[in-house]
This record gives sequence, C-alpha cells and structure tokens, in this order.
Amino acid sequence: MRNKRFTRQYYLLLIPGFLWLLLFSIIPMFGIVMAFQDFNPGKGIFGSPFIGLDNFRYMLKLKDVKSIFFNTVFISMLKIVGNLAVPMIFALLLNELRYKKLAKPIQTIVYLPHFISWVVFASILLNIFGYNGPINTILSMFGVDPVLFWGRPNLFPYLVAGTDVWKEFGYNTIIYLAALTGIDPGLHEAAALDGAGRFRRLLHITLPGIKTTVILLVVLSLRNVLNAGFDQIFILYNPLVYSTGDIIDTWVYRMGILNMQYSLSTAVGLLKSVVSLILISTSYFLAKKFAGYNLF
Repeated sequence: MRNKRFTRQYYLLLIPGFLWLLLFSIIPMFGIVMAFQDFNPGKGIFGSPFIGLDNFRYMLKLKDVKSIFFNTVFISMLKIVGNLAVPMIFALLLNELRYKKLAKPIQTIVYLPHFISWVVFASILLNIFGYNGPINTILSMFGVDPVLFWGRPNLFPYLVAGTDVWKEFGYNTIIYLAALTGIDPGLHEAAALDGAGRFRRLLHITLPGIKTTVILLVVLSLRNVLNAGFDQIFILYNPLVYSTGDIIDTWVYRMGILNMQYSLSTAVGLLKSVVSLILISTSYFLAKKFAGYNLF
C-alpha cells in the first residue's frame, strides 16, 4: 500500500507535463488538415474546402521551396560536422593538458555561452561582425575594406554554422570528456613503459576508446538534418541573404504568419515533419545496430 501511495504521487507529478504535451503538441496536430485544404480563416478548418494534394503539387513547383530545402540541409550539415569535430578535438586537447588544474577553468569558460539565449548571443555577434565592429576594425589595420558580413549570401551559412559551434562546442565537449574518463589509465601507463609517445597513445588507445561514443553521436546527428536552427537564423538573417540563409522554418513562418498562406506553409511543414520522422527512426535503428544504443 505504501508503494502504491508513492506511485500515485509520481503519477500526479506527471500531470503538468502531460497537460503541456496535450495542449502544445497533440491538439495542434489537428491543424495539419490545412495542408489538404484551401484554408480560409473566415470559414475555419471545418468550413474550408478540401483540395487533396494540390498544395503539395504546387509546393514542388516553387523554386523557393527547393532553395529552402537545400539551404536547410547545407546549414544543418555544416553544424553537424562542426559540432562533432570541434568538441572532440577540444576534449582531446584538454585531456592531454599537462597542467590538469587549468582544465576545469578552461572548460567552464568555454561552455558558458551554451547558457546564453540566442537573443542575447545574436546581439553580441551582430556587433562583433558588424560593419563598424571589432572584426572590421582589425581588418582595416591591414588595409582591408570593411565587410558587410551579415549581408553577404556566400558568407552567411558559414557564419551561422561557425557561431553555432562557438556557442555549443564547450557544452558538447562534456560528452567526449565523459567517454575519455572510461579509458583504463593502465593502458596509457603500459604503453608509456613500452616507449609509446603521446601521439601514438592517442592513435592506439584514446581514439579507439571513444570510438563507440563518436559513432553514436554521428548516427544520432542524422535526425537534425532538417533542423538548421530557427531561432538563430531568424534573429541573424535579413532579406539580403534569403538566397542562402532562408530555411524551412523561417520560410514557413513568413509564408504562414506574415503572408497568410496557411495551407501552403502547413504543407511544407508537414513534409518536413514526415522526412524528420523517417530520419529519426533511421538514426535510432543505426545507433542500435552500430553502437548498441537502445532507446525503446
């Protein structure tokens, strides 16, 4: 009876979470019916006529849709590669640091940006890379004309990916550091006694020791192929860089909220959700097969 009473209390604690899920995730899903309608706000969902797959056919004919899908995949892949490689390299450098007392202060400093919201962090970035910002000031010392970084379509995707890595790599380093602590120190000691230097121990002990973690993170990152970061890009982009910086989420926001093309934007959003579901399912299948990771 005592266990049942405690179990009941745990279920009561879950009620706020279930309510939040119901109100903001489950009930709004009924709005996907607009993707198959010529939606009219005056008539509502139940009064608007059904047009089947016409919105999807029209969507596939738009050049903008092809562009935003390419931009989304390109930017997200840049982020995935950067957020996998940079934290791993930084974790290996921290692990090889001779003065171990410096490791924790350095780690604390680099993962602090993770806790800053994109609204605040973006304002810092807009000033740093601004036309009169410190980067252009330094470039002018070497005789280089000021660059409008946030207005250059060819630079914008790399700036977005680079600043995202800058913000998150310190926090992502924790995963690799946790994996490094699982390596038996005796292996390094034995290798050192046999004459292996730091580089050889890195190649033959450290990297094989975190191989499973790396494979798991690479596989799970597949689910983010269509998630390029709405909040970051929405704050940083402008009409000058729509050609390379406009992604699915920002396009859906503009078309649906600002231009009131509800049915078309819902169709694009639904297509993204379906593809994302397939990618998530595939990533979990591959994670279980190659890294032994089992979520369900």
